[in-house]
Amino acid sequence: MKSKSKSKKITGSEALLRTLIAEGVECIFGYPGGQAIPIYDKLYDYKDKLRHVLVRHEQGATHAAQGYARVSGKVGVALVTSGPGATNTITGIADAMLDSTPMVVITGQVPSSLLGTDAFQEVDVIGITLPVTKWAYQVRRAEDMAWAVSRAFYIASTGRPGPVVIDIAKDAQVGEVDYVYKAVNFIRSYQPWPEIDPERVRKAAALINSARKPFALIGQGVILSGAEKELKTFLEKADIPAGSTILGLSAMPSDYRLNKGMLGMHGNIGPNRKTNECDVLIAIGMRFDDRVTGALNTYAKQAKIIHIDIDISEMDKNVKTDVKVLGNAKDSLREITKWLKPAKHERWINSFAADEKEERRKVIEKEINPVDGYLRMGEVVRKVSEATDNEAVLVTDVGQNQMMSVRYFKYTRTRSVVTSGGLGTMGFGLPAAIGAKFGAPDRTICLFVGDGGMQMTLQELGTIMQEKLDIKIVLLNNNFLGMVRQWQELFFKERYSSTEMENPDFVAIAKAFRIGAREVQKREDLDDAIREMLHYKGSYLLVADVGKYGMVYPMVPAGGCITEMLY
Repeated sequence: MKSKSKSKKITGSEALLRTLIAEGVECIFGYPGGQAIPIYDKLYDYKDKLRHVLVRHEQGATHAAQGYARVSGKVGVALVTSGPGATNTITGIADAMLDSTPMVVITGQVPSSLLGTDAFQEVDVIGITLPVTKWAYQVRRAEDMAWAVSRAFYIASTGRPGPVVIDIAKDAQVGEVDYVYKAVNFIRSYQPWPEIDPERVRKAAALINSARKPFALIGQGVILSGAEKELKTFLEKADIPAGSTILGLSAMPSDYRLNKGMLGMHGNIGPNRKTNECDVLIAIGMRFDDRVTGALNTYAKQAKIIHIDIDISEMDKNVKTDVKVLGNAKDSLREITKWLKPAKHERWINSFAADEKEERRKVIEKEINPVDGYLRMGEVVRKVSEATDNEAVLVTDVGQNQMMSVRYFKYTRTRSVVTSGGLGTMGFGLPAAIGAKFGAPDRTICLFVGDGGMQMTLQELGTIMQEKLDIKIVLLNNNFLGMVRQWQELFFKERYSSTEMENPDFVAIAKAFRIGAREVQKREDLDDAIREMLHYKGSYLLVADVGKYGMVYPMVPAGGCITEMLY
């Protein structure tokens, strides 16, 4: 338990900053404004202890905080002003909520005497953010500052992580308080760590022990709870093949023998097919998203289903289960593994080989080893991954670039995938890569982005320039909003309504921000361009001109059966 600090009368703004430091914060992503000036003024005195990263838009602050949190495992922090500053954070807050990302967003607010008067740059931050946060609280007195901030960090980081908003009235920032820091580590109405039911553990183990064709679905909950080692022990003991959600991909190395690939709409053929062939399905730290399940009325109807999750609201929400184990993945897997009997499922595991061979022949080889024609997204992604020895952190934007990246990038370490999963936020990639670099400064950060998403948060190149960061940006440029175009081609009779884009000179823009850049159009130039990018000291933009009409396959049509894939 953290000890109390000695009392000293200070302003609410200083109490905020001291509490952030006490909670272990080292980096803040923010943008100043009128109702946050007292905080920024005091931050000037703490710049040696709290690094402030000046983003170019408040949405960028939240996505950067997300990227930081996802690779570091710490709480990301964003600091903005009231009114439009606060409302510009909503997309990032909602994104963090859906993807269980621990984040604290601090917003300035008008003085409490003006609340409800439609004062200049006043907006009901609490009312707006309550639906997309774990907790939202307005501080109106300096005396409540330390308690509220510590409580925010406790809620954001425990149980199923998520975003918290602290809205601070200006008088609470300038008022004085006898400051005493005391960490919040208990809230009577909040139980982040449910007690695991031994009976349910035994029932789950019994089902797994009786299985002839067990299959595990790995979600981000494994990574969030630090259960990578426990997962491997669990899978090895019972010899269980596994597939991953997008957010759970780096929980296992890509070349791990029991890792059978990605689940879902653009997932691998084997994991999708085997979901509807297995006799016991074990979902670990995942929420049965519709992009993973497809049509629920045809999803895993033959299987007994075990669901391991820390959030009771996810139990039976989408898929009805036979055994529910409520608890974090790390502890739950450890307890279940104690009751498992060593097993071998060689024939079942080997049955994935035919699906892998089919996918390689019909899809993968054409994408990563094309013999002619235009550059493919997949070949660019795979070559960059291999050039980093598969050790880099992958950050993606949203769209075809995202699906191709997560499919063809390879992982050797955990916390190596930063992408917008549940909300699918275009513009996420560039600011998230900035946060990822601060969260993992010693790792290579590779961002893959499309021409559409790039232009949504293009201004964050200014943040990269000012902070002198080293981020490798690969722009997969097809002059289209590619994923929408793919749907228009497949399901809307090739009526390409408002999806073709006339783009600027991205290389010139990057150079204007003093960022290295190069454009590549020919396959024979790709290897040299990748080498140049990776060896360049500082950030670099590689624009790869890929085919305008490329497709991401396999694909399960929305609402279709998970095994009915288009090639």
